[in-house]
Amino acid sequence: MYVSDLGASAILLALLFAIYTPVAAVAGALRQSETLVASARRATLAVAAFLLLASGALVASFLLHDFGVSYVAQHSSLSMPWYYVTAAFYGGQEGSLLYWALTLALFSALFVLTSRHAPAALVPYVLATLMAIETFFLVVLATVSSPFVRLAHPPADGVGLNPLLMDPGMLLHPPLLLMGYMSFSLPFAFAVAAMMTGRLDSEWLRALRRWMLAAWTIQSAGLLMGAWWAYHVLGWGGYWGWDPVENAALLPWLTATAFLHSTMVQERRGMLKVWNLALVIASFALSIFGTFEVRSGIISSVHSFAYSTIGSYFLAFLALVIVFSLGLFLFRLPRLRAEQEFDSVVSREGIFLVNNLLLVGIAFATLWGTLFPLISAAVRHEEMSVGAPFYNQVTGPLFLLLLLAMGIGPLLAWRRTSFQALRRNLGLPALLAALCAAILPLLGVPSLWANVAFAVCSFTGCAILYELWRGVRVRHRHGEPYLRALLMLFARYRRRYGGYLVHLGLLIVAVGVIGSHFFQQQSDATLKPGQQVSIAGYQLVYLGNIENFYPEKDVVVAQFQIWQHGQLLRYIYPGRQIYHNFSDQPASMISITTYGLTDLYVFLEDWQGAAQATVHIYVNPLTVLVWLGGLILILGGVVCWWPEPPTRLRSGRLARPLTLSEGATSPDRSLIQASKAPTGSAAEGTDDQDQERAVAVSAQGAERAATARTPGSPDLKSAKPEEEVSQ
Repeated sequence: MYVSDLGASAILLALLFAIYTPVAAVAGALRQSETLVASARRATLAVAAFLLLASGALVASFLLHDFGVSYVAQHSSLSMPWYYVTAAFYGGQEGSLLYWALTLALFSALFVLTSRHAPAALVPYVLATLMAIETFFLVVLATVSSPFVRLAHPPADGVGLNPLLMDPGMLLHPPLLLMGYMSFSLPFAFAVAAMMTGRLDSEWLRALRRWMLAAWTIQSAGLLMGAWWAYHVLGWGGYWGWDPVENAALLPWLTATAFLHSTMVQERRGMLKVWNLALVIASFALSIFGTFEVRSGIISSVHSFAYSTIGSYFLAFLALVIVFSLGLFLFRLPRLRAEQEFDSVVSREGIFLVNNLLLVGIAFATLWGTLFPLISAAVRHEEMSVGAPFYNQVTGPLFLLLLLAMGIGPLLAWRRTSFQALRRNLGLPALLAALCAAILPLLGVPSLWANVAFAVCSFTGCAILYELWRGVRVRHRHGEPYLRALLMLFARYRRRYGGYLVHLGLLIVAVGVIGSHFFQQQSDATLKPGQQVSIAGYQLVYLGNIENFYPEKDVVVAQFQIWQHGQLLRYIYPGRQIYHNFSDQPASMISITTYGLTDLYVFLEDWQGAAQATVHIYVNPLTVLVWLGGLILILGGVVCWWPEPPTRLRSGRLARPLTLSEGATSPDRSLIQASKAPTGSAAEGTDDQDQERAVAVSAQGAERAATARTPGSPDLKSAKPEEEVSQ
């Protein structure tokens, strides 16, 4: 018996339990049988256990170099390092499907272990939906795409991993992106449960919010890692080429971003219920579409697997998801009426609606451009490709408007904003944007679009920093040092200020994209030893090529010196690696040297022996900000997701919010009453004062707790104000 046989058996057992779980869960919900629901929970844990066993068996087959397993023989070899051998687990179609199923099972098990925090009526239907999705993947794994198929005559060595995948990015990007796709299953399961039970109030939104935040953050990390990998591997000087598979990964991120904004409107005002439900369904459907697109091979992409019949299975599953979800959605549509109406377009909920329209518009344009070659082939019998210029011209202005809305939103009140408050809050950001637009042309920035884009970024950046400063200032007035005040804002109001951190990261990414798009310089040159090429003030002197030969690959590197202003900066060695099993797919060794905020990017295109090289050279300003902003964006997502600290006394009893009857002084009474007051009235037109009052309550409570706490008294430092105005 082989280890692979154990893995194949584990998949079959997981399939049996996955089929059982929806039946038991739904029957338990209909019969109100706790026993059946508990049985469904245990079956979900069993699915996770068996898939862990199957995955362990596949990894063991790789590490043991069991080339009798077809999948192992196709994606590994004896010469590969152990970490790439392990990563080959998800390097092909069959393994990536097993990874998808494994992560779904683990997330489902995590839901089972934390389901006491979810509405009890929804839990059985959430489990049923998750395991129904799991059943589809397990059926595919057990029938048409098994990673444990054995060969009648095992080879002595395997083919090895595709050279493009032999990169550190392989260790992070594929698992993050696949997990991102999968993690939209949890919010979708909550949406299905809410529609099936008819519990369509805000309770289901609160239950799934952190699951959607987790999915959004994981997908963000996957997109960032994919851009970084493309930048330092593919050799075309960029990080986002609007490739169909890149677009497919972006689509659920866009709809999830829209949902995370509109859900605040439903929680606060009881509005946009239809939007929220539709966006959750769309996010999951688009994640399945992305998985289908990669595996069908019907759209040409450097990221796609070869054409296979498995695409038809995913297409059928996607159609089933859409039909089933749409049917439930239409059935429950009469119960999705808004509880209130928009009082004014100039309000926070108004700008959130604009934000959603822009995000959905970008998603639609991206989806249309992705599918257009298929549509043109079906209608006109000729395939017409859609390139980067289409996306830049259509989505570029929409992204710019989105950045502007991102800066305006936090400065508006709920319900309506008065003209006086609008002028007060927008004055400083608007002034800075005007100065930026006036100064940049004087500094030699000729592009109109670049000037407009940088002006919008300055407006939004000023608005975000102004909001942060306002919160810090209030806490500082009540005795906290500035740094501690800033940290306490993030600690106590994670959702609000984590969101500001996300906005700040996205803004920095936007500045990097604008700089690298409008101001990139490039040059191509064929050089002999001693010759040089100049670009953007740098001189690259070519010294010759060095060729090295190894048992599994040949390596050639070109030697260059980088000079600037007569000074030698460093030596660089761009090169290529030619693996013997993939002689037609040489892997690039790109030289990327960063000077300040500018990348000098050198790609070896061709060579002739030791005395000639053809290189592509790019100077990419501000690209560093794309990676920095992406990391800040992900950090902000983690801050928003991170659980609130338990509010407890030293004795372990739950602390109660401060009330007026518990000895609050007269100034405290006014502040607490103010923090409870309705926000965004027509007279004031803003909830800035409410934010400051809530922060003041928190700061004063912390101050009293630090100076006047007695044994057994409540820890006022941990007591939260009753309302976070901008949630």
